[in-house]
Amino acid sequence: MLLKTERNDIATFGRKLISAGLTTGTGGNLSLFNRPENLIAISPSGIEYCNMQPEDIVILDLAGKVVEGRLKPSSELDFHLALYKRRPDIHAVVHTHSIYATTIACLNREIPAVHYLLGFAGTKVPVAPYATFGTPELAANITRTIGAYNAVLLANHGLVAVGPTMAGAFSIAEQVEFVARLYYQAGCIGNPVILPDKEMETVIRKFGTYGQ
Repeated sequence: MLLKTERNDIATFGRKLISAGLTTGTGGNLSLFNRPENLIAISPSGIEYCNMQPEDIVILDLAGKVVEGRLKPSSELDFHLALYKRRPDIHAVVHTHSIYATTIACLNREIPAVHYLLGFAGTKVPVAPYATFGTPELAANITRTIGAYNAVLLANHGLVAVGPTMAGAFSIAEQVEFVARLYYQAGCIGNPVILPDKEMETVIRKFGTYGQ
């Protein structure tokens, strides 16, 4: 079985998408790119995460050709491939339909730095223009918008988070959802105070040495 570790990670974190409340049903998708092997593991289309097994994960090359797997890959394969081609630092992509981030995306707004934890994604989370799911147009909108950020909202759709590992990309998706909720709730009370870019740049540098 090719990319056994990556398959196991996608099955494990697929279940976490549900338990963490980052999506419902079969919404969202995950992938990992093993750059030394030049192979991508991606969740299959339309499979319940609680039932997903490592052998259900689809293995493709960077051209999108299936190398191993009996199921269809995620309908959002195009933007996974586009992100891996665009940014050599990306090894994992997590796409969610989390409630608060998606609420902000449905307003076609960015998520500003209302809390310093947004620094895991960047100084803000930009929003990519709407396009139909699974289309090359959506992939182009995402790759144009994400720049050097580690997360991007998809207008009227959801969130994409990226990172060097699946655990890292998943954590960014969780942090963005937390900050999106704060932004929404603070806005219900008054006008949220946004941290300046200079402070966020300091926070991002400190995050570089955070943890063990």
